[in-house]
Amino acid sequence: MIELTGVKKIYYMGKIEVPALRGVDLNIKSGEFVAIMGPSGSGKSTMLNMLGLLDSPTSGKIVIDGVDVSSLDENRRADFRLRKLGFVFQFFSLLMELKAVENVELPMIMDDRKFDRAAVLLELVGMGDRIEHYPSELSGGQQQRVAIARALANEPAILLADEPTANLDTESSNQIIDLFRELNDKGQTIIMVTHEPDIGARADRIIRLKDGSIVA
Repeated sequence: MIELTGVKKIYYMGKIEVPALRGVDLNIKSGEFVAIMGPSGSGKSTMLNMLGLLDSPTSGKIVIDGVDVSSLDENRRADFRLRKLGFVFQFFSLLMELKAVENVELPMIMDDRKFDRAAVLLELVGMGDRIEHYPSELSGGQQQRVAIARALANEPAILLADEPTANLDTESSNQIIDLFRELNDKGQTIIMVTHEPDIGARADRIIRLKDGSIVA
């Protein structure tokens, strides 16, 4: 499903080079649930941004679902993200003025089936009885469930989650990871960045980064 070959990312602070990824090689199979872990500054978020086509490598190659995404122009990258990738963020990123069902409908704005599918997805994540609620009327765990439903709107091949439990209490965190496991059991490929060892341990495989390199 995913192949990274010699992926490097260098940022510049004036004339100073700051390497974020140092020649990463990685393969992830379809249907895997992978956690990316490491200390602050290890390159976790940079790697997730590479996989999510939110940033481009300085050098190296990224192939996702048979497509060399590192060679796509910005329009084709945006189209690939919309069709193939779903994103779950640490801070939920819901629009507060929209109801739960309307937040889930957003990625399907051109799809006539959007309301029916949004309702089905909210039911899937255990929020079927909250579709008319606004985010301010939901707990953090419930908001994250709505965000996961939105990420699944266009049936993405890959679900990318950036610290999805960082702002949740222990019970809500466990519920979100239980939901990820249920989705993964149905075949969903999931790549999750986390700094929490107990959360990372729930994945099939842990990729450990340090100073921009895979160390385990």
